[in-house]
Amino acid sequence: MNNRYVYGIVDGDPIEFETDAVGGADRVYTISHRRLGAVVSDIDTTDPEETDEDAKRHDEVLREIMDHDGGTAIVPMQFGMAFESDRTLKNVLRGARPAFRRAMSDIEGRVELGLKVVRDEDADVDTESVEKGVADALESIAAQSVPNDLFSDRLVMNRSYLVDRDVREAFDEAVADLEERYDDLTFRYTGPFAPYSFVDVAIGAQR
Repeated sequence: MNNRYVYGIVDGDPIEFETDAVGGADRVYTISHRRLGAVVSDIDTTDPEETDEDAKRHDEVLREIMDHDGGTAIVPMQFGMAFESDRTLKNVLRGARPAFRRAMSDIEGRVELGLKVVRDEDADVDTESVEKGVADALESIAAQSVPNDLFSDRLVMNRSYLVDRDVREAFDEAVADLEERYDDLTFRYTGPFAPYSFVDVAIGAQR
């Protein structure tokens, strides 16, 4: 397997560990340019198929990287980024270095958390009041937040939050307080995730 499948970009010391990776690989490691490193595994194609199994592996590897060495910031890549050679990948790191450094500055020491607020099918909910109550409780703790699609009529709100690791407990407690306050609503609190919603860096794979 001579191609490199990319999970994301880190800044600092190289990373290497054994795991169940995309495409049947059993190890991830970094290919570096200066301090930036692309976390990769070997793969036999530059056009990987997004199966449920490999999509899950992609996300699980990102979580392992985030937990590595007490907490590692990573600029995550969407599924499917693969390169034919180390040289091509290093050229990408070189060209996109300023964008990666800016993104790294935004997410360093932070994780993404998700919150969906769901009403019962026939419930009458004051959406504006709920949104204000949630915002008052969470926005002062989170570093940033962004809205997500309301893909169901029952969704009152759907939002992602970028939260500093050292205030994660306070954020958890604030969500728990909201669940008690709005006991007629269901709060679906998820994460931590790699901060997809808060980075906007695209790189082109050579296929």
